[in-house]
Amino acid sequence: MNKHLYLRAYLAGIAVPTLMLLVIMTGYVILLYAVHFPVPVERVIVFPMAVVPNLWGLWNIAFVALRDKSRLSIGLHGMLLPFLLAPLGMLAASILDFSVPRFVVSVLPVAAPVALAAYYLAWKYLVNPLNQILEIA
Repeated sequence: MNKHLYLRAYLAGIAVPTLMLLVIMTGYVILLYAVHFPVPVERVIVFPMAVVPNLWGLWNIAFVALRDKSRLSIGLHGMLLPFLLAPLGMLAASILDFSVPRFVVSVLPVAAPVALAAYYLAWKYLVNPLNQILEIA
């Protein structure tokens, strides 16, 4: 199966964040409507819903395209993606005039390494098996 290599890579890349966004949105809806906890993210929710899965798909295409030239493992390759997503998220928040709560800024020194580790593990243990199933690993 060597037809449509990059399409298969894109689909394997978008699968994981799309499923995670369903879980996150379910939690958001429960918090908002069942618990009546006001979470003002409606203005910026478009960024993670539209941009993040597409960037994961494009990032996986980049991994497949560069795998012969780069000796980077898929986990390390995936761990680099937050360095692109974080500035784009901050740019989107500033354009939409979304104020980031102070506790988010104070948690950042701990959250950043946790996010990098989570991305490494997601790419190594979730995206890589999908690549293997689709015969693009």
